Amino acid sequence: MLSFILSAKRLLKGIWRSFKRPQFLSLFTTLFLIILSGTMFYKGTEGWYWLDAMYFAVVSLIPTGVETGLYPTSDFSKIFTMIYLIVGTGVMFIALLMLGRSIVDFSIEEDEKEQAKKRLEN
Repeated sequence: MLSFILSAKRLLKGIWRSFKRPQFLSLFTTLFLIILSGTMFYKGTEGWYWLDAMYFAVVSLIPTGVETGLYPTSDFSKIFTMIYLIVGTGVMFIALLMLGRSIVDFSIEEDEKEQAKKRLEN
Protein backbone atom coordinates (compact mmCIF):
# COMPACT_ATOMS: atom_id res chain seq x y z
CA MET A 1 0.00 0.00 0.00
CA LEU A 2 2.85 2.37 0.81
CA SER A 3 4.41 1.67 -2.56
CA PHE A 4 1.12 2.59 -4.27
CA ILE A 5 0.87 5.85 -2.32
CA LEU A 6 4.44 6.83 -3.18
CA SER A 7 3.89 5.95 -6.85
CA ALA A 8 0.66 7.95 -6.93
CA LYS A 9 2.48 10.90 -5.37
CA ARG A 10 5.19 10.74 -8.04
CA LEU A 11 2.58 10.44 -10.76
CA LEU A 12 0.66 13.48 -9.55
CA LYS A 13 3.83 15.55 -9.23
CA GLY A 14 4.90 14.39 -12.68
CA ILE A 15 1.56 15.44 -14.14
CA TRP A 16 1.79 18.80 -12.36
CA ARG A 17 5.30 19.38 -13.68
CA SER A 18 4.31 18.27 -17.18
CA PHE A 19 1.57 20.88 -17.38
CA LYS A 20 4.17 23.58 -16.78
CA ARG A 21 5.77 22.69 -20.12
CA PRO A 22 4.12 24.41 -23.11
CA GLN A 23 4.76 21.40 -25.35
CA PHE A 24 2.92 19.07 -23.00
CA LEU A 25 0.03 21.49 -22.59
CA SER A 26 -0.35 21.68 -26.37
CA LEU A 27 -0.06 17.90 -26.67
CA PHE A 28 -2.59 17.35 -23.88
CA THR A 29 -5.05 19.74 -25.53
CA THR A 30 -4.67 17.88 -28.83
CA LEU A 31 -5.16 14.53 -27.08
CA PHE A 32 -8.23 15.87 -25.25
CA LEU A 33 -9.76 17.03 -28.56
CA ILE A 34 -9.01 13.67 -30.21
CA ILE A 35 -10.66 11.77 -27.35
CA LEU A 36 -13.60 14.19 -27.33
CA SER A 37 -14.12 13.75 -31.07
CA GLY A 38 -13.93 9.97 -30.73
CA THR A 39 -16.40 10.00 -27.85
CA MET A 40 -18.86 12.18 -29.73
CA PHE A 41 -18.50 10.09 -32.89
CA TYR A 42 -19.14 6.76 -31.17
CA LYS A 43 -22.02 8.23 -29.16
CA GLY A 44 -23.68 9.56 -32.29
CA THR A 45 -22.85 6.85 -34.81
CA GLU A 46 -22.89 3.69 -32.72
CA GLY A 47 -25.48 4.91 -30.22
CA TRP A 48 -23.32 3.97 -27.22
CA TYR A 49 -23.78 5.59 -23.83
CA TRP A 50 -21.42 8.51 -23.11
CA LEU A 51 -19.31 6.56 -20.66
CA ASP A 52 -18.99 3.57 -23.01
CA ALA A 53 -18.03 5.84 -25.90
CA MET A 54 -15.43 7.68 -23.81
CA TYR A 55 -14.08 4.42 -22.39
CA PHE A 56 -13.61 2.98 -25.89
CA ALA A 57 -12.08 6.25 -27.15
CA VAL A 58 -9.48 6.29 -24.34
CA VAL A 59 -8.71 2.58 -23.99
CA SER A 60 -8.27 2.06 -27.72
CA LEU A 61 -5.46 4.66 -27.72
CA ILE A 62 -3.55 3.16 -24.79
CA PRO A 63 -0.88 0.69 -25.96
CA THR A 64 -2.30 -2.31 -24.08
CA GLY A 65 -4.51 -5.22 -24.98
CA VAL A 66 -7.58 -4.28 -22.95
CA GLU A 67 -10.76 -5.98 -24.16
CA THR A 68 -13.63 -3.46 -24.10
CA GLY A 69 -16.41 -5.62 -25.50
CA LEU A 70 -17.29 -2.70 -27.79
CA TYR A 71 -16.82 -2.87 -31.54
CA PRO A 72 -17.63 -0.48 -34.38
CA THR A 73 -20.41 -2.04 -36.45
CA SER A 74 -20.85 0.11 -39.55
CA ASP A 75 -18.33 0.45 -42.35
CA PHE A 76 -18.15 4.20 -41.73
CA SER A 77 -17.35 3.60 -38.04
CA LYS A 78 -14.64 1.10 -38.95
CA ILE A 79 -12.98 3.56 -41.34
CA PHE A 80 -13.19 6.33 -38.72
CA THR A 81 -11.68 3.98 -36.12
CA MET A 82 -8.72 3.14 -38.35
CA ILE A 83 -7.93 6.82 -38.88
CA TYR A 84 -8.65 7.63 -35.22
CA LEU A 85 -6.21 4.95 -34.04
CA ILE A 86 -3.44 5.99 -36.44
CA VAL A 87 -3.61 9.62 -35.33
CA GLY A 88 -4.58 9.14 -31.70
CA THR A 89 -2.14 6.37 -30.80
CA GLY A 90 0.83 8.51 -31.83
CA VAL A 91 -0.37 11.48 -29.80
CA MET A 92 -1.14 9.27 -26.78
CA PHE A 93 2.27 7.59 -27.01
CA ILE A 94 4.11 10.93 -27.07
CA ALA A 95 2.01 12.22 -24.14
CA LEU A 96 2.82 9.10 -22.10
CA LEU A 97 6.52 9.47 -22.93
CA MET A 98 6.57 13.11 -21.85
CA LEU A 99 4.70 12.27 -18.65
CA GLY A 100 7.13 9.45 -17.90
CA ARG A 101 10.06 11.76 -18.50
CA SER A 102 8.65 14.30 -16.05
CA ILE A 103 8.26 11.59 -13.41
CA VAL A 104 11.82 10.37 -13.94
CA ASP A 105 13.17 13.94 -13.85
CA PHE A 106 11.27 14.55 -10.62
CA SER A 107 12.67 11.36 -9.08
CA ILE A 108 16.22 12.33 -10.06
CA GLU A 109 15.78 15.81 -8.57
CA GLU A 110 14.43 14.33 -5.34
CA ASP A 111 17.43 11.99 -5.09
CA GLU A 112 19.83 14.88 -5.75
CA LYS A 113 18.15 16.95 -3.03
CA GLU A 114 18.49 14.09 -0.54
CA GLN A 115 22.16 13.62 -1.41
CA ALA A 116 22.84 17.36 -1.07
CA LYS A 117 21.05 17.37 2.29
CA LYS A 118 23.20 14.47 3.51
CA ARG A 119 26.37 16.23 2.37
CA LEU A 120 25.40 19.35 4.29
CA GLU A 121 24.73 17.30 7.42
CA ASN A 122 28.21 15.71 7.26
